[in-house]
Amino acid sequence: MPDTIAVAILNWNGQSLLERYLPKLVADSKGLGKVYLVDNASSDKSISWTQEKLPEVEIIKLDDNYGYAGGYNRAIAQLEEDLVILINSDIESTPNWLEPIAARFATEPKLGALQPKILDLKDRSKFEYAGASGGYMDRLGYAFCRGRLFEVLESDEGQYDDYQECFWATGACLAVRKTAYNEVRGLYASLFAHMEEIDLCWKMQIQGWKVAVEPASVVYHLGGATLDAASPKKTYLNFRNNLIILFLNLPHLESMRIIFSRLLLDGLAGLRLLSQAKLTHVWAIVRAHFAFYAMFTELYRERIKRKQKSFKSMNGLYPKSLIWAYFGQKKRKFSDLF
Repeated sequence: MPDTIAVAILNWNGQSLLERYLPKLVADSKGLGKVYLVDNASSDKSISWTQEKLPEVEIIKLDDNYGYAGGYNRAIAQLEEDLVILINSDIESTPNWLEPIAARFATEPKLGALQPKILDLKDRSKFEYAGASGGYMDRLGYAFCRGRLFEVLESDEGQYDDYQECFWATGACLAVRKTAYNEVRGLYASLFAHMEEIDLCWKMQIQGWKVAVEPASVVYHLGGATLDAASPKKTYLNFRNNLIILFLNLPHLESMRIIFSRLLLDGLAGLRLLSQAKLTHVWAIVRAHFAFYAMFTELYRERIKRKQKSFKSMNGLYPKSLIWAYFGQKKRKFSDLF
């Protein structure tokens, strides 16, 4: 059977992760997937190690570190396969993980993006933070997952094993139909890293493509290999990029109303971090807001190239406030929300 799926690993100085996970990924992908290493101008021996140990992996060398969005945009433009899986270098695959993905795309012609079930490599009984069993969004733009609310990870007991359309699919292991990817002009490179997959899936939904999770396919994610959760840079990117994608994808009045609400809520988040003496994270939130305002001209130009659609018509939307459900009503499981 010829390879029909491009499995593309983005790498930047990640030789140790490649040594640990790439051989199994290559073995588990045989028959359906051709594996590519997309290298963001690494200075370690990632490329030479891969060439020596796994010569069947095709290498796409980039001339700079373009981040997640820019790196994948450049790589996907060079690929011939119509199905591409954007996969982190810290993912452990499982045997036959590609079959359910290929089958789902074959039977769903309007499926634009799909993720497998993501479990925690450090505790295999639990869902993993980055994607769990499908990504959702509340009415104020807070992202969460089926199986993960804020920092609380549920145990996987098969409760979310059904195929389901959702709001976004995780960039940790994101299968995309290249025709849909190209139609929405790919990942927005100015996001650099974090939430760019949410923006991509949002654009796809607006254009009429489906976004879903296929739990029949399972992978394990280490997480935090590029930016640890304790990194102020991660806080900065998450807060900045959340404001950006709200501005770009919502109708004007709806985006302004929600962004104003987020000014207040992000301020409360800052106060909470201040009470925990996490001063670098507080400053990261402040910098994120000023960076968002400084990008207004660029963002406005990007916005007019897109269509916008109200939250009310999106799949995978939680129509209430996740903040209130979690902190006010003490709900800790996805199933408690609906």
